[in-house]
Amino acid sequence: MRTIGVFDSGVGGISVLKEILKEFPYDNIIYFGDSLHAPYGDREIEEIRALCLKVSDFLVYEKKVDVLVIACNTATGAAMTIMRERYRVPVIGVVENGVKEGIRETKNKRIGVIATPATIKMNVYLKEFNQIDKTLKIYQVKCPLFVELIEKGWIDNEESCQLIKTYLNNLPKNIDTLILGCTHYPLIKKYIKRYFTKKIIDPAKETAKSLKLIIGESKYIEKREIKFFVSGDTQKFKKVAQEFLETTVDNIVNIIL
Repeated sequence: MRTIGVFDSGVGGISVLKEILKEFPYDNIIYFGDSLHAPYGDREIEEIRALCLKVSDFLVYEKKVDVLVIACNTATGAAMTIMRERYRVPVIGVVENGVKEGIRETKNKRIGVIATPATIKMNVYLKEFNQIDKTLKIYQVKCPLFVELIEKGWIDNEESCQLIKTYLNNLPKNIDTLILGCTHYPLIKKYIKRYFTKKIIDPAKETAKSLKLIIGESKYIEKREIKFFVSGDTQKFKKVAQEFLETTVDNIVNIIL
């Protein structure tokens, strides 16, 4: 019986989990939300890497997952290379998939990326884009307050709307594609769409499709399990996760590694 491991710095990876649930209806899934240490994007790279390895060691060595999905852009940039060297199971990140989709969608080769400060500092997206097409114009904007507000439960009010507008105003007006460079951001995509009406890329969908190419179709089992491990406030996690997944979220275990 196959088990897919998914982890994020908190509740943001639920955007990836939602797409995986669609593509893999019969596999067991373990999700780890390290919300105690969220947001990763405000931390130093070495600290992020250490946090990632604690969580991934737990999923690979203790929970024996068959594949590991890093449902966090910052974690992908900080730790994916070392994780692929460390484990025998496949390790999949979200950045490459978002980049490929962005390239497919752009018409004028001007692409915006909004992400956490750490993701921008590491130039995760810029490096990936340059490996494929150096003629692209990539514009990156850090959004340091988004993750914290999403983890608490986003409130659609004048203050939050102004925050979105402020961040988006730092992007050139002529970009035709915007990549949500943090898996938390799809949770507020409907609000972002009010102020950016062109193409918005959510790497979560492409990550789930890429996962299927790597491990194959989901095989039928009588009853699968979906387990959640959360290092921080489980009730806050549950509230946001249920709202985005549009279903009841049970089987949550509070754990600190």
